[in-house]
Amino acid sequence: MSTLLDIKSSVLRQVQVCPSFRRRTEQDPGSASADPQEPATGAWKPGDGVEFFAHMRLMLKKGEGRQGLPCFEVPLRSGSPAPPEPVDPSRGLRALAPEEALLSYLQQVFGMSPEEHIEAIERVRKAKAPTYALKVSVVRAKNLLAKDPNGFSDPYCMLGILPASDAAREPRAQKEQRFGFRKGSKRGGPLPAKCIQVTEVKSSTLNPVWKEHFLFEIEDVSMDQLHLDIWDHDNDVSLVEACRKLNEVIGLKGMGRYFKQIVKSARANGTAGPTEDHTDDFLGCLNIPVREVPVAGVDRWFKLEPRSSASRVQGDCHLVLKLITTQRDTAMSQRGRSGFLSHLLLLSHLLRFEHPAEEPKSSSWRGELSTPAATILCLHGAQSNLSLLQLAVLHWQVSSRHHQTRTLDYSYLLGLLEDMQAHWEEAPSLPQEQEESLADSLSAFSEFGLQLLRQLRDYFPATNSTAVYRLELLLKCLGKLQLFQPSFEICPFETELNMDIAAALKRGNREWYDRILNAKSPREQPGPQRLPGLVVLADAIYDDLQSCYSVYASLFHSILSVDIFTLTFRQLERLVAEEAWVLTEELSPKMTLEVASGLFELYLTLADLQRFWDSIPGRDSRSLALAGIHAPFLPAVKLWLQVLRDQAKWRLQGAVDMDTLEPVDTSSRHSSSAATASLCLSHIQELWVRLAWPDPAQAQGLGTQLGQDMCEATLFYTELLRKKVDTQPGAAGEAVSEALCVVLNNVELVRKAAGQALKGLAWPEGATGPEGVLPRPLLSCTQALDDDLQREAHTVTAHLTSKMVGDIRKYVQHISLSPDSIQNDEAVAPLMKYLDEKLALLNASLVKGNLSRVLEALWELLLQAILQALGANHDVSADFYSRFHFTLEALVSFFHAEGQGLPLESLRDGSYKRLKEELRLHKCSTRECIEQFYLDKLKQRTLGQNRFGRLSVRCHYEAAEQRLAVEVLHAADLLPLDANGLSDPFVIVELGPPHLFPLVRSQRTQVKTRTLHPVYDELFYFSVPAEACRRRGACVLFTVMDHDWLSTNDFAGEAALGLGGVSGVARPQVGGGARAGQPVTLHLCRPRAQVRSALRMLEGRTSKEAQEFVKKLKELEKCMEADP
Repeated sequence: MSTLLDIKSSVLRQVQVCPSFRRRTEQDPGSASADPQEPATGAWKPGDGVEFFAHMRLMLKKGEGRQGLPCFEVPLRSGSPAPPEPVDPSRGLRALAPEEALLSYLQQVFGMSPEEHIEAIERVRKAKAPTYALKVSVVRAKNLLAKDPNGFSDPYCMLGILPASDAAREPRAQKEQRFGFRKGSKRGGPLPAKCIQVTEVKSSTLNPVWKEHFLFEIEDVSMDQLHLDIWDHDNDVSLVEACRKLNEVIGLKGMGRYFKQIVKSARANGTAGPTEDHTDDFLGCLNIPVREVPVAGVDRWFKLEPRSSASRVQGDCHLVLKLITTQRDTAMSQRGRSGFLSHLLLLSHLLRFEHPAEEPKSSSWRGELSTPAATILCLHGAQSNLSLLQLAVLHWQVSSRHHQTRTLDYSYLLGLLEDMQAHWEEAPSLPQEQEESLADSLSAFSEFGLQLLRQLRDYFPATNSTAVYRLELLLKCLGKLQLFQPSFEICPFETELNMDIAAALKRGNREWYDRILNAKSPREQPGPQRLPGLVVLADAIYDDLQSCYSVYASLFHSILSVDIFTLTFRQLERLVAEEAWVLTEELSPKMTLEVASGLFELYLTLADLQRFWDSIPGRDSRSLALAGIHAPFLPAVKLWLQVLRDQAKWRLQGAVDMDTLEPVDTSSRHSSSAATASLCLSHIQELWVRLAWPDPAQAQGLGTQLGQDMCEATLFYTELLRKKVDTQPGAAGEAVSEALCVVLNNVELVRKAAGQALKGLAWPEGATGPEGVLPRPLLSCTQALDDDLQREAHTVTAHLTSKMVGDIRKYVQHISLSPDSIQNDEAVAPLMKYLDEKLALLNASLVKGNLSRVLEALWELLLQAILQALGANHDVSADFYSRFHFTLEALVSFFHAEGQGLPLESLRDGSYKRLKEELRLHKCSTRECIEQFYLDKLKQRTLGQNRFGRLSVRCHYEAAEQRLAVEVLHAADLLPLDANGLSDPFVIVELGPPHLFPLVRSQRTQVKTRTLHPVYDELFYFSVPAEACRRRGACVLFTVMDHDWLSTNDFAGEAALGLGGVSGVARPQVGGGARAGQPVTLHLCRPRAQVRSALRMLEGRTSKEAQEFVKKLKELEKCMEADP
């Protein structure tokens, strides 16, 4: 141990004068962040649609990452090391002169030669030995014996140093009797009174807490012992006062008698009386040899010992022991230098040796010292009487300075600050010189940290996870510095640290902004040349703010309560807004296509900045400098949208020219031009969404014009397609053209793409009409475009199916000419095979929507072909119609395809119903056809048309008289059939069908002249049986005619009333229908197609009954020819 102490003294003797910790002006780091990569835009030329849309795709791609707020997460896109931080060797402590060494390690640390090393060791050996002292802290005791009747004790401690003269005789004492301050002793030799100390008395406790500190001089480190007694005090006499009076007594012999006299003196209030008894009770003792105190000191619980075998003690005592030197024969001690400064210089030397600048991964070093270095520091700190707070302060001062010369790990520095904070809370006091030195180091580190924060983007890029973690630790270190701010009498910070950080960030923002501005858009250049650079600057600002929000903001707010995002956004937004206002004012008179393109792109980024701010809860862009920035950009936006319209047409023209009208790949059924057209429309719609023009009225005008331009471009594309397919020669004998199928698919794809794009042009909130709804002009444009494209698709479909008309007619004719001897399925088989082959080709070539459209067209062709075949054949057998009925049902199953083809509702509508009716009528007898004729008339009155007027009638059946009573009441709103604008109407009343009422003649009302609202009130009786009135198709037919004196009467309208529901005709259980006294209003109409179809069936019949019925109807039709 003495050897180590001599080595320590040698080191301290050779330490030179320490340089001052005054602040130095720090140089800005030379490194700078790389300039943002300039997008390869290239100048587009008017008419070059490919380059124009390529540039537009770049603008849209920029906006893809600007939708909504970024996540509050560190984007771990890089695991590379953090950028090196600036270091300045001049900021560390000045090097020591290599004059002495500490064995081989210290010789290496100080770089000494062997001769100098030997000479230094020799000097230490000849030097005067240092003076030692033992620092004793009596902290507390626990679990002591209870000596008082109340179950507690009043403990106090007496402690002192047992000199080597007494300690040497101690081992020869009896084993059962140990040394005690109260026990008599025969040892001789005086003991200095200053060796005895006493604590306060703690009343009524078994777990006393003292926390008192004592210092004892040590004469012989290897032989002296620390002795401590704990006693229970039984009166109120001050032991401290008694001990003070005994300090004046001299000549006492032996330790036992000396301490016994202390207690007696206390009993006598300072007057020693040998015959007086004492009543204090012994609670335990400790004997600790000084040589057993470790170099670094000891802080632990000691178990109390008895003074003899008869003593009963229990409990433990918590002591802190530390052996220090109070006087040394060293050069620094002779010059009055403190151990604090010596330790600082020694630690600085060791750190520079242990952590060389050229070491790989230097920035990750956490202060790990080698065993020799740790041992030397421990010895020096302990023997220099440095407190834990002083040691923590020293480690922080040296390490923080060392960090500014050779970068350390911030977690190590943060640990040093936390250690210093913990000790500061326990004993927040330092000598003024040391406190000023600490304040200086804290200030220097804060200035260094602020310098790094000024260049935040260079040293802590958001894309580097390692750098972001270092930033987090740095901010935590700066946050710890704030905790020391109110603890100094001489404050190390001139202002609040938060204000300094905000100022550093603002200064760094401005420097970063100016660096990019000067590199990309120098102010001395003309406006058109500056514009592309300003676009780059605006994009860089947006990306920087995204990183600030997602990475830096949460760190600064949670650690330092600094709102870096708001600070940075406000500053950069104001700077770029000022630049944009000035540039737009300069470029407005010089508006060209290229200038408009640059301004349009610049505005998109500025608008993204505003939306970014708006998307944060509680933020309002109306307070920004960019508020209203859209106004000067309006002319450029309008010009750019005009260019967009022309470029879109050029792009579509080029796409169609290059198109081969073949599918782009096996999974697609459209050609390349359709993909290009859809992409162009989608890009235009995306661009409109990103534009998001803020002025509602201007947005409505821009959106309407853009929608019309999109419609125009879409129709332009379909015209180009039609012209291209018309110029292509078709393959001979090709019934299904692949080119036409591709064109049809192209039209359908573009129709859907255009509809989707136009729906994306909905007005923003605040425009006329609800948000997200197309206004009337744009809705009309959208509907007109869809109608045009649907017609175009039908035209192409008709063109495609027209090549199959001849084959279809041929196979239908084959069915009509097939003899009755062959089966129906054999007759239909050639047609079904043909359709199966062609539809297989169509299914492989068309998308589902177009396939349905072609199937509908083919279905209509087949129905028309069958109708023509039926019309061309008269007086054929019933098997002929049965075969076509079979054919029709087979075709329905074929086209329905078990739900995979056309729906049954669509197949069984329109021409199918007509054909089905014709087939049914062809199979009916003449009378059944006549009955169908009247049934069709009864169906007409449900249509409710008012064009021909109304007729009010009343009917009932009188069962007693076996007659039907029909009363014609009045008519209204009849057609004016005379030149005077009026008519001379009368009503013909007849029953039908004729074969049900063969003996009943028609009756008529009187003629009411010059009126359109005649009133008749005439009653007619028809003698007919009730059973005939209940037959199928039985009805009363009312025909209104205009009476002409000089020519044929004119037809004014007709109506039919079924007899099955007339009162008295219907059976009681049926109920309902017209009743006597209750009028019925009938709407007049003209015979419709389904009525005339039955007439055509009868025209083909040769029977007399059919011919007479047709002749009567022909006469009525002549009267209808004058109907307007």
